[in-house]
Amino acid sequence: MNKLIVLAGAVALTLSTLLLQAQAPGLKTPAPSPSQTIKQAFALGDLTVEYSRPSVKKRVVFGELVPFGKVWRTGANGTTKVTFAEDVKVEGKEVKAGTYGLYTIPNKDSWEVMLYSDLALNGNVTSYKAENEVLRVIVKPTALTTSVETFTINLADVTSSSLVLEILWDKTRVPVKITAEIDAKIMKNIESTMAADSRPYFQAAAYYLENKKDLNQALIWVNKAVEQNPKAFWVLMTKSRIEYELKDNASAAASAEKVVVLAKEANNEDYVKMGEKMIADTKGKK
Repeated sequence: MNKLIVLAGAVALTLSTLLLQAQAPGLKTPAPSPSQTIKQAFALGDLTVEYSRPSVKKRVVFGELVPFGKVWRTGANGTTKVTFAEDVKVEGKEVKAGTYGLYTIPNKDSWEVMLYSDLALNGNVTSYKAENEVLRVIVKPTALTTSVETFTINLADVTSSSLVLEILWDKTRVPVKITAEIDAKIMKNIESTMAADSRPYFQAAAYYLENKKDLNQALIWVNKAVEQNPKAFWVLMTKSRIEYELKDNASAAASAEKVVVLAKEANNEDYVKMGEKMIADTKGKK
């Protein structure tokens, strides 16, 4: 009985693809497995995923509809594509900028995740060739307490240099860590732009603050940024944060007081709250 259900599910997925291809000109109907494109600003570029989204529809997904131990197109219809605007590392392995097919081999306790160079494969796993892989890593799936009805690829835990690509379907989550080494590039850019006539003092100071670099240098730059735009309360807030990290609490409080005044004039409640919090945090500290 289970085999019949799996066979019926596989036939339905195949028929949905054929029906889409065979639609009469001018006739448009909803796709059984609708496509989705997600684009995330990441590091110094973007990360884009293009895929189609089948649904559970009361079927047993992993181990039956999607067999264990076999290459899966990781979605429906054609190739699921991942585009990196710059070089990255996937689970610690280097991957050059470009567009790749995303394929997987699901298993109960581990998944193999592959990036594939031949986009013309178009999801046809019967013609899959390992020699076209640019990456293969093994990751550990986790169980979800709530079922995800429609197959989903999500980009989570995003920072300036890392994120997690999540494969979510039914009660399974598969996390894939992606990182980018951007610090050296940004430091080089800061050095070159600071040698130019027009200098991005605020951006450089903010980067030094967020990445815990030379805060004394950051303070010099943010002071110059304040000179350029004395009423920029967001710049003054960064100045206050740098002073606080340097343990100059009196200066941090003074800068925060200016933030509150200027932010109130601009009707920016968020910065009013940030300034007031900084004043409270420095209260009683020398």
